[in-house]
Amino acid sequence: MHDNILKVACIQLCAGQNIAQNLELVELHIRAAAKAGAKFILTPEQTVLMELAGDALFDNIYLQDECASLKHLQKLAKSLEIYLCIGSLAIKNSDGSVANRGFLIDPNGDIISQYDKIHMFDIKLKNGDEYKESATYKPGNQLGFVKTELFNFGHTICYDLRFPKLYNALAKLGAEIIVVPAAFTVQTGQAHWHILLRARAIETGSFILAAAQGGSHQNGRKTYGHSIIISPWGDVLAEMQDEGDIIPTGYIMAEIDLAEVAKNRKNIPVLEHERAFN
Repeated sequence: MHDNILKVACIQLCAGQNIAQNLELVELHIRAAAKAGAKFILTPEQTVLMELAGDALFDNIYLQDECASLKHLQKLAKSLEIYLCIGSLAIKNSDGSVANRGFLIDPNGDIISQYDKIHMFDIKLKNGDEYKESATYKPGNQLGFVKTELFNFGHTICYDLRFPKLYNALAKLGAEIIVVPAAFTVQTGQAHWHILLRARAIETGSFILAAAQGGSHQNGRKTYGHSIIISPWGDVLAEMQDEGDIIPTGYIMAEIDLAEVAKNRKNIPVLEHERAFN
Protein backbone atom coordinates (compact mmCIF):
# COMPACT_ATOMS: atom_id res chain seq x y z
CA MET A 1 0.00 0.00 0.00
CA HIS A 2 1.12 3.56 -0.54
CA ASP A 3 0.13 6.85 1.04
CA ASN A 4 -3.02 8.24 -0.54
CA ILE A 5 -2.33 11.98 -0.47
CA LEU A 6 0.12 13.37 -3.01
CA LYS A 7 0.98 16.91 -4.04
CA VAL A 8 1.45 17.09 -7.81
CA ALA A 9 2.44 19.89 -10.17
CA CYS A 10 2.44 20.59 -13.91
CA ILE A 11 4.97 22.95 -15.47
CA GLN A 12 3.91 25.20 -18.36
CA LEU A 13 6.59 26.45 -20.74
CA CYS A 14 7.08 28.28 -24.00
CA ALA A 15 10.22 26.47 -25.10
CA GLY A 16 12.39 28.00 -27.78
CA GLN A 17 15.36 26.87 -29.84
CA ASN A 18 18.03 27.44 -27.17
CA ILE A 19 18.36 24.30 -25.06
CA ALA A 20 20.37 25.96 -22.29
CA GLN A 21 17.80 28.72 -21.84
CA ASN A 22 14.91 26.25 -21.89
CA LEU A 23 16.65 24.03 -19.35
CA GLU A 24 17.31 26.99 -17.07
CA LEU A 25 13.65 28.05 -17.17
CA VAL A 26 12.21 24.59 -16.57
CA GLU A 27 14.59 24.08 -13.65
CA LEU A 28 13.44 27.38 -12.15
CA HIS A 29 9.81 26.26 -12.25
CA ILE A 30 10.58 22.74 -11.04
CA ARG A 31 12.45 24.13 -8.05
CA ALA A 32 9.58 26.50 -7.26
CA ALA A 33 7.00 23.70 -7.42
CA ALA A 34 9.15 21.43 -5.26
CA LYS A 35 9.63 24.21 -2.70
CA ALA A 36 5.83 24.57 -2.59
CA GLY A 37 5.60 20.90 -1.64
CA ALA A 38 5.09 19.00 -4.91
CA LYS A 39 6.42 15.44 -4.79
CA PHE A 40 5.50 14.63 -8.40
CA ILE A 41 6.20 17.16 -11.15
CA LEU A 42 5.38 16.89 -14.85
CA THR A 43 6.94 18.95 -17.66
CA PRO A 44 5.48 19.46 -21.18
CA GLU A 45 6.13 17.67 -24.43
CA GLN A 46 9.51 18.69 -25.92
CA THR A 47 10.61 20.19 -22.62
CA VAL A 48 13.97 21.62 -23.72
CA LEU A 49 13.63 22.21 -27.47
CA MET A 50 10.80 23.28 -29.78
CA GLU A 51 12.21 22.89 -33.27
CA LEU A 52 10.38 22.09 -36.50
CA ALA A 53 13.27 22.18 -38.98
CA GLY A 54 14.68 18.68 -39.41
CA ASP A 55 18.34 19.64 -39.85
CA ALA A 56 18.31 21.99 -36.86
CA LEU A 57 16.62 19.33 -34.74
CA PHE A 58 19.15 16.64 -35.65
CA ASP A 59 22.01 18.99 -34.80
CA ASN A 60 20.71 19.34 -31.24
CA ILE A 61 19.67 15.83 -30.19
CA TYR A 62 21.66 12.91 -28.88
CA LEU A 63 21.54 9.26 -27.98
CA GLN A 64 19.84 8.75 -24.63
CA ASP A 65 23.09 7.89 -22.82
CA GLU A 66 24.69 11.06 -24.21
CA CYS A 67 21.80 13.48 -23.54
CA ALA A 68 23.11 16.18 -21.20
CA SER A 69 19.62 17.63 -20.63
CA LEU A 70 18.33 14.27 -19.42
CA LYS A 71 21.28 13.78 -17.09
CA HIS A 72 20.84 17.29 -15.71
CA LEU A 73 17.17 16.68 -14.94
CA GLN A 74 17.99 13.34 -13.32
CA LYS A 75 20.40 15.11 -10.97
CA LEU A 76 17.76 17.77 -10.27
CA ALA A 77 15.15 15.16 -9.32
CA LYS A 78 17.64 13.51 -6.98
CA SER A 79 18.64 16.78 -5.33
CA LEU A 80 14.99 17.75 -4.77
CA GLU A 81 13.95 14.18 -3.82
CA ILE A 82 10.96 14.23 -6.18
CA TYR A 83 9.40 12.12 -8.88
CA LEU A 84 10.02 14.08 -12.08
CA CYS A 85 8.26 13.16 -15.30
CA ILE A 86 9.96 14.74 -18.28
CA GLY A 87 7.01 15.01 -20.66
CA SER A 88 9.23 14.29 -23.62
CA LEU A 89 12.59 14.94 -25.21
CA ALA A 90 13.70 14.33 -28.77
CA ILE A 91 16.07 11.36 -28.46
CA LYS A 92 18.23 9.88 -31.20
CA ASN A 93 18.02 6.10 -31.61
CA SER A 94 20.97 3.90 -32.50
CA ASP A 95 19.44 3.24 -35.94
CA GLY A 96 19.45 6.97 -36.72
CA SER A 97 15.73 7.50 -36.16
CA VAL A 98 14.34 9.91 -33.56
CA ALA A 99 11.92 9.15 -30.72
CA ASN A 100 9.58 11.58 -28.97
CA ARG A 101 10.33 10.03 -25.57
CA GLY A 102 8.96 10.64 -22.10
CA PHE A 103 10.74 9.67 -18.87
CA LEU A 104 9.78 9.10 -15.25
CA ILE A 105 12.66 9.77 -12.86
CA ASP A 106 12.46 8.70 -9.23
CA PRO A 107 13.79 10.58 -6.16
CA ASN A 108 17.10 8.72 -6.52
CA GLY A 109 17.56 10.23 -9.97
CA ASP A 110 17.01 6.92 -11.74
CA ILE A 111 14.89 6.49 -14.86
CA ILE A 112 12.22 4.00 -13.82
CA SER A 113 10.00 4.26 -16.89
CA GLN A 114 10.21 5.60 -20.42
CA TYR A 115 7.77 5.79 -23.30
CA ASP A 116 8.01 6.59 -27.00
CA LYS A 117 4.98 8.47 -28.34
CA ILE A 118 2.84 6.01 -30.28
CA HIS A 119 0.45 8.19 -32.27
CA MET A 120 1.98 10.65 -34.73
CA PHE A 121 0.45 14.09 -35.29
CA ASP A 122 -0.07 13.88 -39.07
CA ILE A 123 -3.01 16.21 -39.69
CA LYS A 124 -4.36 19.15 -41.67
CA LEU A 125 -6.34 21.83 -39.84
CA LYS A 126 -9.24 23.92 -41.12
CA ASN A 127 -6.98 26.98 -41.38
CA GLY A 128 -4.68 25.11 -43.76
CA ASP A 129 -1.88 24.38 -41.27
CA GLU A 130 -0.36 20.95 -41.80
CA TYR A 131 1.76 18.83 -39.47
CA LYS A 132 3.53 15.55 -40.24
CA GLU A 133 5.23 14.32 -37.10
CA SER A 134 6.00 10.96 -38.69
CA ALA A 135 8.38 12.71 -41.11
CA THR A 136 10.70 13.35 -38.15
CA TYR A 137 9.85 10.84 -35.43
CA LYS A 138 9.60 7.07 -35.27
CA PRO A 139 6.42 6.00 -33.44
CA GLY A 140 6.66 3.77 -30.41
CA ASN A 141 4.74 0.54 -29.93
CA GLN A 142 4.94 -0.17 -26.19
CA LEU A 143 2.83 1.03 -23.26
CA GLY A 144 4.58 3.14 -20.65
CA PHE A 145 3.48 1.95 -17.20
CA VAL A 146 5.19 1.55 -13.85
CA LYS A 147 4.27 0.98 -10.22
CA THR A 148 6.12 3.20 -7.74
CA GLU A 149 6.08 3.30 -3.95
CA LEU A 150 3.61 6.20 -4.09
CA PHE A 151 1.45 5.67 -7.18
CA ASN A 152 0.79 3.61 -10.29
CA PHE A 153 1.72 5.61 -13.36
CA GLY A 154 1.00 5.72 -17.09
CA HIS A 155 2.64 7.73 -19.88
CA THR A 156 0.97 9.27 -22.90
CA ILE A 157 2.04 12.23 -25.04
CA CYS A 158 -0.10 14.92 -26.72
CA TYR A 159 -1.85 13.43 -29.81
CA ASP A 160 -2.20 10.13 -27.93
CA LEU A 161 -5.04 11.92 -26.13
CA ARG A 162 -7.35 11.19 -29.07
CA PHE A 163 -6.97 7.41 -28.72
CA PRO A 164 -8.96 6.22 -25.69
CA LYS A 165 -7.91 2.57 -26.03
CA LEU A 166 -4.43 3.57 -24.88
CA TYR A 167 -5.83 5.11 -21.70
CA ASN A 168 -8.13 2.16 -21.15
CA ALA A 169 -5.16 -0.20 -21.37
CA LEU A 170 -3.19 1.84 -18.82
CA ALA A 171 -6.16 1.96 -16.46
CA LYS A 172 -6.60 -1.81 -16.70
CA LEU A 173 -2.97 -2.20 -15.64
CA GLY A 174 -3.82 -0.12 -12.58
CA ALA A 175 -2.64 3.38 -13.54
CA GLU A 176 -3.84 5.93 -11.00
CA ILE A 177 -2.05 8.89 -12.61
CA ILE A 178 -1.91 9.23 -16.38
CA VAL A 179 0.09 12.11 -17.81
CA VAL A 180 -0.52 14.05 -21.01
CA PRO A 181 2.47 16.30 -21.71
CA ALA A 182 1.49 18.29 -24.77
CA ALA A 183 2.10 21.02 -27.32
CA PHE A 184 -1.46 21.43 -28.62
CA THR A 185 -2.12 23.95 -31.36
CA VAL A 186 -4.30 26.90 -30.44
CA GLN A 187 -7.05 25.81 -32.84
CA THR A 188 -7.28 22.22 -31.61
CA GLY A 189 -6.77 23.30 -28.01
CA GLN A 190 -9.66 25.73 -28.02
CA ALA A 191 -11.96 23.12 -29.55
CA HIS A 192 -10.92 19.86 -27.93
CA TRP A 193 -8.37 20.15 -25.06
CA HIS A 194 -10.68 20.27 -22.04
CA ILE A 195 -13.27 17.90 -23.49
CA LEU A 196 -10.79 15.16 -24.32
CA LEU A 197 -8.87 15.41 -21.05
CA ARG A 198 -11.98 15.29 -18.88
CA ALA A 199 -13.31 12.38 -20.94
CA ARG A 200 -10.08 10.39 -20.44
CA ALA A 201 -10.24 11.03 -16.67
CA ILE A 202 -13.90 10.04 -16.38
CA GLU A 203 -13.81 6.94 -18.55
CA THR A 204 -10.68 5.52 -16.86
CA GLY A 205 -11.32 6.76 -13.32
CA SER A 206 -7.78 8.17 -13.25
CA PHE A 207 -6.14 11.43 -12.31
CA ILE A 208 -5.11 13.15 -15.54
CA LEU A 209 -2.17 15.56 -15.41
CA ALA A 210 -1.53 17.60 -18.56
CA ALA A 211 1.50 19.89 -18.74
CA ALA A 212 1.46 22.08 -21.83
CA GLN A 213 3.59 24.27 -24.00
CA GLY A 214 1.87 27.64 -24.34
CA GLY A 215 2.58 30.77 -26.36
CA SER A 216 4.38 31.89 -29.51
CA HIS A 217 7.57 29.91 -30.08
CA GLN A 218 10.76 30.93 -31.89
CA ASN A 219 10.07 28.36 -34.60
CA GLY A 220 6.83 30.16 -35.51
CA ARG A 221 4.48 27.70 -33.87
CA LYS A 222 1.77 28.81 -31.45
CA THR A 223 0.60 26.49 -28.68
CA TYR A 224 -2.46 26.53 -26.46
CA GLY A 225 -1.21 26.20 -22.88
CA HIS A 226 -3.92 25.61 -20.24
CA SER A 227 -1.96 23.04 -18.24
CA ILE A 228 -4.49 21.21 -16.10
CA ILE A 229 -5.01 18.64 -13.34
CA ILE A 230 -8.26 16.63 -13.42
CA SER A 231 -9.79 14.23 -10.89
CA PRO A 232 -11.20 10.75 -11.68
CA TRP A 233 -14.67 12.31 -11.50
CA GLY A 234 -13.72 14.84 -14.17
CA ASP A 235 -13.38 17.84 -11.86
CA VAL A 236 -10.74 20.42 -12.73
CA LEU A 237 -8.50 20.68 -9.67
CA ALA A 238 -6.08 23.25 -11.12
CA GLU A 239 -5.60 25.01 -14.45
CA MET A 240 -3.15 27.56 -15.83
CA GLN A 241 -5.38 30.34 -17.11
CA ASP A 242 -4.44 32.90 -19.75
CA GLU A 243 -3.73 36.41 -18.48
CA GLY A 244 -5.61 38.45 -21.06
CA ASP A 245 -3.75 37.88 -24.33
CA ILE A 246 -0.74 36.44 -22.49
CA ILE A 247 -0.24 32.69 -22.09
CA PRO A 248 1.89 32.47 -18.93
CA THR A 249 4.65 30.08 -17.98
CA GLY A 250 5.01 28.68 -14.48
CA TYR A 251 3.36 25.83 -12.61
CA ILE A 252 0.03 24.68 -11.23
CA MET A 253 -0.33 22.39 -8.24
CA ALA A 254 -2.99 20.28 -6.57
CA GLU A 255 -3.23 17.87 -3.68
CA ILE A 256 -4.71 14.61 -4.90
CA ASP A 257 -6.16 11.70 -2.95
CA LEU A 258 -5.26 8.49 -4.76
CA ALA A 259 -8.02 6.66 -2.87
CA GLU A 260 -10.45 8.44 -5.19
CA VAL A 261 -9.28 6.21 -8.03
CA ALA A 262 -10.40 2.96 -6.39
CA LYS A 263 -13.58 4.63 -5.13
CA ASN A 264 -14.58 5.87 -8.58
CA ARG A 265 -13.71 2.58 -10.26
CA LYS A 266 -15.80 0.71 -7.70
CA ASN A 267 -18.80 3.02 -8.00
CA ILE A 268 -18.72 3.17 -11.80
CA PRO A 269 -16.87 -0.02 -12.83
CA VAL A 270 -16.65 0.63 -16.56
CA LEU A 271 -13.33 -1.22 -16.79
CA GLU A 272 -15.12 -4.37 -15.58
CA HIS A 273 -18.32 -3.81 -17.55
CA GLU A 274 -16.67 -3.61 -20.96
CA ARG A 275 -18.14 -6.23 -23.28
CA ALA A 276 -17.06 -7.59 -26.62
CA PHE A 277 -19.33 -6.97 -29.60
CA ASN A 278 -19.50 -7.82 -33.27
